[in-house]
Amino acid sequence: MSQGTQWRNWSGLVHAEPSQVLTPSSTDEVAQIVTDAARAGQRVKPIGSGHSFTPIAVADDVQLRMDRMDRLVALDADSGLVTVQGGMPLHALNPLLAAAGLAMTNLGDIDRQTIAGAISTSTHGTGARFGSIATQVRALRLVLADGSDVRCSATEEPELFAAARVGLGALGVIAEVTLQCEPAFVLRAVEAPLPLAQTLDELPGLVDDNDHFEFFWFPHTTTALTKTTARLPAGVELRPVGRLHDLLVNRLATNTVLDLALRFGTRVPHAIPAITRGLTRAMGPSEVVDQSYKVFASTRETRFNEGEFAIPRAAVVDVVREIDRWVASHDEKIGFPLEVRFTAADDIWLAPTYERETAYIAFHAYHQHPYQRYFAAMQDILGAAGGRPHWGKMHDLDAAALRPRYPRFDDFVAVRDKLDSTGVFANDYLDRVLGPCPEAAGHGR
Repeated sequence: MSQGTQWRNWSGLVHAEPSQVLTPSSTDEVAQIVTDAARAGQRVKPIGSGHSFTPIAVADDVQLRMDRMDRLVALDADSGLVTVQGGMPLHALNPLLAAAGLAMTNLGDIDRQTIAGAISTSTHGTGARFGSIATQVRALRLVLADGSDVRCSATEEPELFAAARVGLGALGVIAEVTLQCEPAFVLRAVEAPLPLAQTLDELPGLVDDNDHFEFFWFPHTTTALTKTTARLPAGVELRPVGRLHDLLVNRLATNTVLDLALRFGTRVPHAIPAITRGLTRAMGPSEVVDQSYKVFASTRETRFNEGEFAIPRAAVVDVVREIDRWVASHDEKIGFPLEVRFTAADDIWLAPTYERETAYIAFHAYHQHPYQRYFAAMQDILGAAGGRPHWGKMHDLDAAALRPRYPRFDDFVAVRDKLDSTGVFANDYLDRVLGPCPEAAGHGR
């Protein structure tokens, strides 16, 4: 345990100074910590890798660092059911699965998150037939605010399961996660620049005719950087990224050069459009065939802040064109690309993909660059299209604004209020987006 340790998230924007930092290694230890904190009227927040851009994991009182809860609990290669502790990072889980001939069905574009953090914020990848990581969850083991240890699944505590798969950290500490994995497979990914107008015109086919499709677009340019990915059997010949290409493109160009360019652009904002056009021209076509998890995830070393909203897929073309018009009509210099991805509908109460086919649009700003006006405009444009925020990405919406966007919002809050009426797992962010817990004031909150 350490006292008064300062914590910052990955981008450096969010920080906390909890009064206690604890590192449990078992569910029993978590239960004891939560019991003691509740008795003392303290709040408890577990953290993972710090890759959320919101203050969702900020702890004022007791911070649980889940680094020691990173172990494999059970693995059944025949059924594909795999149980791990909640602190297991994806970059450790994926090779472990591969060694057993298994793989996650879909992943996001980075693998630094813990499994508990990824599902709690509805982290997702792309692919119109595939859901977020939370849709791969088959059971959860949680420590609740009273210190009890509860398991939930579609058949055991189903209401809790419906809420907890994307639980925002508001319902309890996720001690274990059981995932439905599948036989290992290979991905062939082709990256190619296309005119933005052509990409938008052909978007329905690009999304529907490929297993996974996404594109990046640097504002101030007219080019989309597309990534088309096909799923192949595990036995096909691999053509992984060569070491030289990985060094020159993935490490130097995508990270080091980008960081230097954006650092310069922060000091000389009027140079940003020329920088983004140059970066776009430098990104030529490429192809790789490799194990799925090595293709899904990319290296992200350049620090940035990020917002992201899920909109109805049918609205995506009009929304991208509206963003293009906004950029053209405002003197806002934007150095990072927008990322557009696609995800299937699901039945998870607070998932941004709840009961609708979804397009996600993510917007970024270099961590040293002002972002407020740009992010506010993106929130307005995406919100007007029915946008629901990614829970780990930046937005300033409150419960009143979010309630009409999530049909099961009040059902989730009712479960939260029943399980944690005094706000043991609450913080200022959750009070804003969900409303305060009903008895929190009685604990001096």
